[in-house]
Amino acid sequence: MQITLGFVLMILFTVTANLLLKIGAGRASPQMLFGLLSWTSVLGLTFFACAGLVYAWLLKFLPLNIAQSFAAAQFIAVILAASLVLSETISTAQWVGILLIAAGISIVGWSQ
Repeated sequence: MQITLGFVLMILFTVTANLLLKIGAGRASPQMLFGLLSWTSVLGLTFFACAGLVYAWLLKFLPLNIAQSFAAAQFIAVILAASLVLSETISTAQWVGILLIAAGISIVGWSQ
Protein backbone atom coordinates (compact mmCIF):
# COMPACT_ATOMS: atom_id res chain seq x y z
CA MET A 1 0.00 0.00 0.00
CA GLN A 2 2.85 2.41 0.83
CA ILE A 3 4.50 1.72 -2.50
CA THR A 4 1.28 2.40 -4.41
CA LEU A 5 0.75 5.65 -2.52
CA GLY A 6 4.38 6.55 -3.19
CA PHE A 7 3.89 6.12 -6.94
CA VAL A 8 0.66 8.13 -6.88
CA LEU A 9 2.41 10.94 -4.99
CA MET A 10 5.43 10.87 -7.30
CA ILE A 11 3.19 11.01 -10.37
CA LEU A 12 1.13 13.87 -8.91
CA PHE A 13 4.34 15.81 -8.21
CA THR A 14 5.62 15.13 -11.73
CA VAL A 15 2.36 16.13 -13.43
CA THR A 16 2.15 19.32 -11.36
CA ALA A 17 5.78 20.13 -12.13
CA ASN A 18 5.27 19.71 -15.87
CA LEU A 19 2.14 21.86 -15.89
CA LEU A 20 3.83 24.62 -13.91
CA LEU A 21 6.89 24.59 -16.18
CA LYS A 22 4.68 24.81 -19.27
CA ILE A 23 2.75 27.72 -17.79
CA GLY A 24 5.99 29.41 -16.76
CA ALA A 25 7.51 28.97 -20.20
CA GLY A 26 4.39 30.49 -21.78
CA ARG A 27 4.80 33.59 -19.65
CA ALA A 28 8.49 33.93 -20.42
CA SER A 29 9.99 37.19 -21.44
CA PRO A 30 13.52 37.62 -22.81
CA GLN A 31 14.64 38.81 -19.38
CA MET A 32 13.39 35.62 -17.71
CA LEU A 33 15.77 33.15 -19.41
CA PHE A 34 13.10 31.04 -21.14
CA GLY A 35 10.75 31.44 -18.21
CA LEU A 36 13.05 29.69 -15.77
CA LEU A 37 12.97 32.61 -13.40
CA SER A 38 9.20 32.94 -13.25
CA TRP A 39 7.59 31.87 -10.01
CA THR A 40 5.63 29.11 -11.76
CA SER A 41 8.79 27.61 -13.23
CA VAL A 42 10.63 27.73 -9.92
CA LEU A 43 7.65 26.07 -8.23
CA GLY A 44 7.60 23.46 -11.01
CA LEU A 45 11.27 22.66 -10.44
CA THR A 46 10.51 22.33 -6.73
CA PHE A 47 7.79 19.80 -7.50
CA PHE A 48 10.27 17.85 -9.66
CA ALA A 49 12.63 17.76 -6.68
CA CYS A 50 9.83 16.40 -4.49
CA ALA A 51 9.05 13.75 -7.11
CA GLY A 52 12.73 12.79 -7.14
CA LEU A 53 12.78 12.38 -3.38
CA VAL A 54 9.70 10.16 -3.42
CA TYR A 55 11.18 8.11 -6.27
CA ALA A 56 14.44 7.66 -4.36
CA TRP A 57 12.41 6.40 -1.40
CA LEU A 58 10.57 3.95 -3.68
CA LEU A 59 13.89 2.60 -4.93
CA LYS A 60 14.61 1.37 -1.40
CA PHE A 61 11.85 -1.21 -1.89
CA LEU A 62 11.86 -2.04 -5.60
CA PRO A 63 14.40 -3.02 -8.24
CA LEU A 64 15.14 -0.14 -10.62
CA ASN A 65 13.69 -1.90 -13.67
CA ILE A 66 10.35 -2.44 -11.91
CA ALA A 67 10.21 1.06 -10.41
CA GLN A 68 10.99 2.69 -13.74
CA SER A 69 8.35 0.62 -15.50
CA PHE A 70 5.65 1.79 -13.10
CA ALA A 71 6.97 5.35 -13.20
CA ALA A 72 6.12 5.38 -16.92
CA ALA A 73 2.52 6.03 -15.84
CA GLN A 74 3.61 9.65 -15.43
CA PHE A 75 3.77 9.98 -19.22
CA ILE A 76 0.11 9.03 -19.49
CA ALA A 77 -0.81 11.32 -16.60
CA VAL A 78 1.03 14.32 -18.09
CA ILE A 79 -0.68 13.92 -21.46
CA LEU A 80 -4.11 13.66 -19.85
CA ALA A 81 -3.43 16.60 -17.51
CA ALA A 82 -2.23 18.75 -20.41
CA SER A 83 -5.48 17.97 -22.18
CA LEU A 84 -7.64 18.76 -19.14
CA VAL A 85 -5.78 21.76 -17.74
CA LEU A 86 -4.16 23.32 -20.81
CA SER A 87 -6.76 22.25 -23.39
CA GLU A 88 -4.11 20.50 -25.50
CA THR A 89 -5.52 18.01 -27.97
CA ILE A 90 -4.65 14.33 -27.87
CA SER A 91 -4.21 12.87 -31.35
CA THR A 92 -5.11 9.34 -32.37
CA ALA A 93 -1.42 8.44 -32.46
CA GLN A 94 -1.02 9.70 -28.90
CA TRP A 95 -3.99 7.59 -27.76
CA VAL A 96 -2.30 4.56 -29.32
CA GLY A 97 0.89 5.45 -27.45
CA ILE A 98 -1.03 5.82 -24.20
CA LEU A 99 -2.55 2.37 -24.70
CA LEU A 100 0.87 0.87 -25.44
CA ILE A 101 2.38 2.44 -22.31
CA ALA A 102 -0.54 1.16 -20.23
CA ALA A 103 -0.12 -2.32 -21.75
CA GLY A 104 3.59 -2.29 -20.95
CA ILE A 105 2.97 -1.29 -17.36
CA SER A 106 0.35 -4.03 -17.04
CA ILE A 107 2.69 -6.67 -18.45
CA VAL A 108 5.44 -5.67 -16.03
CA GLY A 109 2.94 -5.68 -13.16
CA TRP A 110 1.63 -9.14 -14.01
CA SER A 111 5.15 -10.51 -14.35
CA GLN A 112 5.87 -9.75 -10.69
